[in-house]
Amino acid sequence: MKILISDSLSQKGVNLLQDVPGFEVEYNPGLSPQDLSVAIKDAEALVIRSATQVTADIIDAAQRLRVIGRAGIGLDNVDIGAASKRGIVVMNTPDGNVITTAEHTITMLMALSRNIHQATTSMKNGRWEKKKFLGQEVFHKTLGIIGIGRIGRIVAERATGLRMNVIAYDPHMEPETIQRLGVASVSLDQLFLRSDYITVHTPLTRETKGLLDRDAFGKMRPGVMIINCARGGIVNEQDLYEAINNGKVAGAALDVFELEPPGDNPLLKLDQVICTPHLGASTGEAQENVAVGIAEQIKEFLLSGGIRNAVNTPQITCELMSEICHYLTLAERLGSFLGQVTQGAMQEVTVEYMGGVAQMDTAAITLSALKGLMEPILQHEVNYVNAPILAKERGILVKDSRSEEAQDYLNLITIRVTSTAEDTAASGTLFGKKEPRLVRFNSTSLEADVRGNLVLIYNEDVPGTFGSIGTCFGKHNINISMWKAGQIIETGENILLLRVDSPVEEAVMEDLMELPNVNSVQVLYIE
Repeated sequence: MKILISDSLSQKGVNLLQDVPGFEVEYNPGLSPQDLSVAIKDAEALVIRSATQVTADIIDAAQRLRVIGRAGIGLDNVDIGAASKRGIVVMNTPDGNVITTAEHTITMLMALSRNIHQATTSMKNGRWEKKKFLGQEVFHKTLGIIGIGRIGRIVAERATGLRMNVIAYDPHMEPETIQRLGVASVSLDQLFLRSDYITVHTPLTRETKGLLDRDAFGKMRPGVMIINCARGGIVNEQDLYEAINNGKVAGAALDVFELEPPGDNPLLKLDQVICTPHLGASTGEAQENVAVGIAEQIKEFLLSGGIRNAVNTPQITCELMSEICHYLTLAERLGSFLGQVTQGAMQEVTVEYMGGVAQMDTAAITLSALKGLMEPILQHEVNYVNAPILAKERGILVKDSRSEEAQDYLNLITIRVTSTAEDTAASGTLFGKKEPRLVRFNSTSLEADVRGNLVLIYNEDVPGTFGSIGTCFGKHNINISMWKAGQIIETGENILLLRVDSPVEEAVMEDLMELPNVNSVQVLYIE
């Protein structure tokens, strides 16, 4: 069996695979897309880091590929949809570099506070400018952490050891859960107002893109310092540049950028900015951890079919997969739908099975629902293995129930979510035994194929509203490929769920909200 390693990998991981009888390991980092298309033709496994772009074309060229293994967390460079269609398992190693990324954050914080980079550069240029580089202590300063997941928690622990006051904002975690970590839970505006330092530890999602922008900087106290070792794009770089120049932000430490390499980025010309070339996971220990981890996972999969840390399939047998595969897709899509529309921090999730599906082994289906719920929050950090662990860490109680008695449908799956803000529910079934469909949202009948670029609109049930909505999309040259409506009798509102052929930009949403009788607009995306 051929295993292609197309990115630099710790030798310990390479050796682990080379030592297995029957494995043919080709270690060939730095391949061009054309050369990769040739090398991958007869490979059964592909091991990558962040450099290799596994596009749909590369996947099409891989005639025998069964598994893609990422030595690390992020999978932005893999077309997971194309891999899934081909039945290729995509794995990552979500735990291998959390310590080193958290340590890099603390390193950047300290270097920023004491002007380490600027003073070093000055001395190497032959100057002795002791008075110029006056620093500040972190003792008793307030550190605001946006996102208190695995990395954020370690940053909080380290910062507490430095006797900093640590506060955190995480809309997907209950305040009590955050407080049990010894961290004060605050709103985002409170975090902006109170923090001397702000560090972000969230994935890049629709909600977090540009989270730190001109409006956010305006709410912060003067002299705040910004650290981003998470993902480029969470901080609006142009707005940060302006905030530093006008004196609102005293300094920034950046390990990630919207464009990498960042090229002629004006931030790099500012003395108040220190930066590193995406080194958060770049320690010998972390690289060895992820290399050994992915090598062991690839070995286990190829030799025995075992699946660990897969992001597109649960750990189940082939026999069971053939029975429940379409229910897995249904549950994940329902979960993703609710994960994006539910406001507040999730407290309890119940997956209900009715009819024939209640007689099946539904453990993997519940995992699929949970993965779908949490993926809009955590992106590729969540998989079928760690979804229950991540839910438990966030204080989410997960339950299921079953009834073999069928009601409106022979098979029905309902996911109910209780959050700090509201209760939501979505029900679905299979049409023709293989086509997943949403059939009810909360108390409203709403039949829809929930996938792709979706727009959820609440509007008053009055004549002309649907026409004005359609005209608005037409004005922006956006084609509507699905139009589904349900009526909320109690409020006199309609729920309108649309699928469109292209992403909906902010300008379109603003135009929709200006229409008479349109109450709310939300953009969703479901794989």
